[in-house]
Amino acid sequence: MDSQQFKEFGKAAVEFIAEFNDTVRERDVLPSVEPGYLLSLLPENAPEEPQDWQAVFKDFKDTIIPGLAAWQSPQFHGFYPCGSSYPSIVGSLLTDGLGTICITWASGPVITELEIVTLNWMGKMIGLPEEFLNSSLGTGGGVIHSSASEAVFLCLLAAKEKTLRRLKQDPNFDEDQAKLKLVAYTSDQCNSAIEKSGVLGSMKMRLLKSDSDGRLRGETLKKAIQEDKEKGLIPCYVVATLGTTATCAFDPLEELGPICQEESIWLHVDAAYAGAAFICPEYKYLMDGVSYGDSFNFNAHKWLLTNISVSPTWVKNDMDFINTFDVQRVYLDDVNSEIKIPDFRHWQLPLGRRFRALKLWLVLKIYGAKGLREHIRNQVSLAQYFAQLVRTDKRFVVDPEPSMGLVCIRLVEGDDLTKTLLDNLIAKRKIFMVSAFSGSKVIIRVTIGSRFTNKSDIEVTWNLIKAEADILFGERSLKIFKQL
Repeated sequence: MDSQQFKEFGKAAVEFIAEFNDTVRERDVLPSVEPGYLLSLLPENAPEEPQDWQAVFKDFKDTIIPGLAAWQSPQFHGFYPCGSSYPSIVGSLLTDGLGTICITWASGPVITELEIVTLNWMGKMIGLPEEFLNSSLGTGGGVIHSSASEAVFLCLLAAKEKTLRRLKQDPNFDEDQAKLKLVAYTSDQCNSAIEKSGVLGSMKMRLLKSDSDGRLRGETLKKAIQEDKEKGLIPCYVVATLGTTATCAFDPLEELGPICQEESIWLHVDAAYAGAAFICPEYKYLMDGVSYGDSFNFNAHKWLLTNISVSPTWVKNDMDFINTFDVQRVYLDDVNSEIKIPDFRHWQLPLGRRFRALKLWLVLKIYGAKGLREHIRNQVSLAQYFAQLVRTDKRFVVDPEPSMGLVCIRLVEGDDLTKTLLDNLIAKRKIFMVSAFSGSKVIIRVTIGSRFTNKSDIEVTWNLIKAEADILFGERSLKIFKQL
């Protein structure tokens, strides 16, 4: 493909994306396909001869798009937001178009330095203490990982190495035995990625019982640590969640932090979804105690209008990463500098890195902090509006109270009917939500996800839910009547 064909293909692709987003309300949220649909449509082998881009693009629209879930639909309320915006899309296009990666500073100076700048901006916006920033005189700094899952796993490995280095001061230290005794702690409300990090890092991960509000309390953590120490185990790593997956609950860092500090345990703060809200002054109190943390992350690709995958992660002491992941080769020698320039290959799993900071930089520049705060506040207000609508119907309960852009609802009649309602709604493909537990009760999570969502869309969502409930209760009443 030559540059002229690229221009034509690129123009067609950009126009398609714009049109797709302009008409996203008219599309089903979930595709009408069955597992294996694409396997039956596409040939078993790659084409031998090159194909014309117009034909390929038609194939894309005819076979790929029909299997796409419309995450940007205002009626997509599952999981958490999948961030997207036109500035971010342009950033992705420019990143791929420039065809560059960064291994050492010399191999991509601007890739490293723009990441420093954007994460300093971002850290200050959400209110992180100075010691977490690259601009500090200390050893802190920020890096962009691909996901919160990666951040949690890398910090677990760094915590593991740091703990073992500390224990090596004992002349009777047996490293192989010590590795078998390391223990990590988190809430039973944690994201599955946190539990998975323990599997990947060969460390027992204890899921501690949360309180009635879904929070991991200090006394619970302290008791678990004491129990394990009495068994000869070695407490190593704690993950506190700010904005749990099920109900968006916030673990109290001011309770957990002093315990971790006293026990020399690494405290990681996972704010994957809710961390974006800390750019608003009114929500900063939810991260009180973050100064106790050794590391902190959130996903800009959730609620901050940035396309996946951009997960800013800050660490108080970059040497904890370097001591864990530094592997040298002569071909990786870099320039010397009097200026503090981090070597991010020691802060991550891969050697090379994408120019991820570019799209975050464009989003911050084009929206500004003010525009991003308006986006967060608007989505919170839409969640509150949805909760108001639900409360007008006595068949439903909002439980627990709405948190950020998440509203959890259930039917008064109980779990079985709540599950059936959700299944019936999803089967019609006009709306998508997922279930979770609040305490012992099944709830339906309704997240405000799309940047396109407005009050009219919220009313559409509620009317779809209410209409399906009418059908469900009508069928139930008919069944009871026939049994009489």
